Parts: sequence; structure tokens; C-alpha cells
Amino acid sequence: MKTSYSPEQLKDPLVSHSETIMRKCVQCGLCTATCSSYVILGDERASPRGRINLINRMMKNNENPSKASIGFLDNCLTCLSCMTTCPSGVDYVHLIDMARARINKKARRKLSTRVTRSLLAGLLPYPARMKMAMKLGRLARPLTEGFQKLGMTSIAGMLDALPQKSARSPRYEKRTPANDKRQKLVAMLPGCSNDLLRPSINEATVALLSRMGIEVIVPSGLGCCGTIEHHLGEEEKAIRSAKRNVDVLSKLHDEQPLDAIVITASGCGSMLKDYAHLLRNDEGYAKRAADIAELTHDVSEVLTAITMLAPTQWSDIKVAYHGSCSLEHGQQITKEPRSLLSKAGYTVLEVPEGHICCGSAGTYSIMQPVISKALLTRKLDNIDKIEPDIIAAGNIGCINHMATKSNTPIVHTIELLNWAYGGECPAELKHLEERIQKISGVMVVSRMDEYK
Repeated sequence: MKTSYSPEQLKDPLVSHSETIMRKCVQCGLCTATCSSYVILGDERASPRGRINLINRMMKNNENPSKASIGFLDNCLTCLSCMTTCPSGVDYVHLIDMARARINKKARRKLSTRVTRSLLAGLLPYPARMKMAMKLGRLARPLTEGFQKLGMTSIAGMLDALPQKSARSPRYEKRTPANDKRQKLVAMLPGCSNDLLRPSINEATVALLSRMGIEVIVPSGLGCCGTIEHHLGEEEKAIRSAKRNVDVLSKLHDEQPLDAIVITASGCGSMLKDYAHLLRNDEGYAKRAADIAELTHDVSEVLTAITMLAPTQWSDIKVAYHGSCSLEHGQQITKEPRSLLSKAGYTVLEVPEGHICCGSAGTYSIMQPVISKALLTRKLDNIDKIEPDIIAAGNIGCINHMATKSNTPIVHTIELLNWAYGGECPAELKHLEERIQKISGVMVVSRMDEYK
């Protein structure tokens, strides 16, 4: 798009960087077809193209954005489907992040929004605080409808998103050796929410990696990856979180060289892979952040890169694979999870409109509950059309969000893989156990050729 910034304006690094990104946009509008918020709202300002125009005006005029502009920038899910679609390679994710950081500094949202955003930034990155908040939230859950009637939709959204009961404590060690000859040494980022909401994800990851000859370390001292703070526009807090993790992981890597940093929450994976960009201007961290970003891999990437043992069982279970936005669009990982599930014996079904977000998007389901629920309904309706036995996803946010309304059980991809390769059956699949065929000796199974 055409821009007209003065040399004086371009001295501001934020303006200069934003202008470079915006100039790549040719305003073709292809992004509107795959934009999740535009699909629901049908408003040009709720599309990537429209938001780029709003950001351009905000930057160029150095003005405080209007309430309407803030609303349209806030209701972007950052699903990044537009980046997958864009023929011009517009770096939309960094543009919207910079715009939100600028809004935080120059504009003033309404009191209830500021309180909710501060609450989320002060709770979600801290598991101990979240655990306590979840206990209190369950006590307040009967008040959800009352909060909605009072217009306090974000508070109602938080209560609605809570799981019905607390998860048990996770059962894995800080260091788990390979079962046989070690192929690789990896560090696993446990994430803020996995062990709090679904400890079976990290347990399955450690168990399967160990069985496949990979030693797993869960480093002490790690904290939130920073993605929640970053997408709330709290750039300085996100940078502090990133630096802490770079310090911990760099020290570990120096002491015992890692083959990879394994991520099971794709939102965290996208953030760690972006550390190189986030800390690019910090001389003390730029090189180490780039090294950490390069080491970071989704668990599906790690398993694809090794020689897998043969599965111990085979099934005709139909799996609707939900490609989380942060995995498919943020990291461009599409084939690996599907291929791994297929090779493990599952029948993988493609979800219609798979590129449309489920509406979770980090804090989005809380901050934008109306759009989020519309997207969730759309997603689950599309899944119901293909009649799967189970839904698999690679991100805890998607799993937790869809589980609130889905009639079909939902598990993490790694839980299905662990089960196929001799691990524990996920609790949600106990009713499907009789459909499993154990593979022994030279048993002929028609689809085993796919594994070779």
C-alpha cells in the first residue's frame, strides 16, 4: 500500500518498522476470505486489510486511535490465517503486535477492559496463581449468567472457560532417560496450562519420547513463554519472560548440548520461535535468543525426524484433526501431525473450513466472548459433519475451549500417538478400547504398508 511518512516520523523505529511491513500490502483482499473475524462480522475493518489501514492512519497521524479502531484491532484473533494466504508476504503478526503495544501506551480503554486485561496478565502466566483463581472461580460459577446480564461479558467468559474439576498433579520426572540407546537429548517446556488443565499431555510426551530413545529434561526455572503478555500488548513484560527462559535454556544447552527444545503447546512454540525477533535489538540476548528459536520444535517435528518403532496396536478409530492456528499458520506445521497419526493406524479426517479458528486464541475467548462462541459453534458444526470418534489437536487452548461445548471427546495428538505405541489409553478413549487390534508377530494388517 502507498504510505507517506515524513523523514522525521521514520526516525521512530516503531513507525519505520511498521511502515516497511505495510508497504508490502497490495490491498488485494485475499486475506478477507480466510480471516476468522471477518467471516463472522463481515466488516472490512475486521479484516487484515482493513486493520492495516487503521494502523497506517494511527501511525501516520500519531493520533490516539478511536474506540472503534481499538475494538477492531482487539478483535483480531492473531490466528495468522491471513499470513498463510497473503501472496505478498506481509508480516501481519508483528504489525498487529506493534499496534497493540502502541495502543497500550497512547490510548485508554474502558475501566472494565483494563481490569480484565490486567487480571489476565497477572494470572495466566503464573500456574500457582491460576490454580488458586480456578478454585475461587468454580465457587463463583453459578453467577455467570448474572455477570452476562450486567454486561460483564469478560468475567462471564472466564467463568465459562473453567474446567468442571481440578486436574490431578502431573506424573513425570524432571529428567527421564531413554528406554534404550539414546538417540537424542531434549528439553521440554511444560507450559503454564498443560499440567494445570491436562497433565496427561506432558506425561504422554515424556513417555513416548523416552520409549523412542529420547532423553527428556524439564529444566527448573522456566516460566511463561510470554505469549499471553505479548498479545495483550504488554511488550516489556513479554520481553522479561523471554529473557528469563533464554537464560535458563542457554545455560542448560551450554552444560549439555540439546538436540531440541520440545513444545507440546503450539502457542508456546510460536512464541519461542519468535524470540529471535523479539530480542533482536538486545546485544546481550540477540544471539542466544536466535539459538533458542532454532532449537525449538513442536513435538510432531521431533517425532517426524527420528526413526520410530512400529506401533503396538492398530485401530479403525476416526480422528478429526484440528490444526491449531499457531501450529498451522504460526509455524507452518501441517503434514507432520497428520502423517504421524496415519502411520500410527488412525483414520485421519479433514475438518471442513479447517483454516478458520476455533475461537480460543489465548485470551480471546475471554476478551471477545461473542465472536469466540460464534467461531466455536461454527468449528464444532463442521466437525460434526464428518462424524469422527475423537478430535485431536496440538494446543491446550484449543482443546480446553472446544471441550466446553463438544459432544465428541478431544485429546492432544501426542496422547493418541503414545497410546498407539504402547502407552496408556487416554481417559476419553476408554469406550473405544475394544476397537484396538494388538499387533504381534507377523500379523498382517492391511494398512501397515503405510507405516513403511
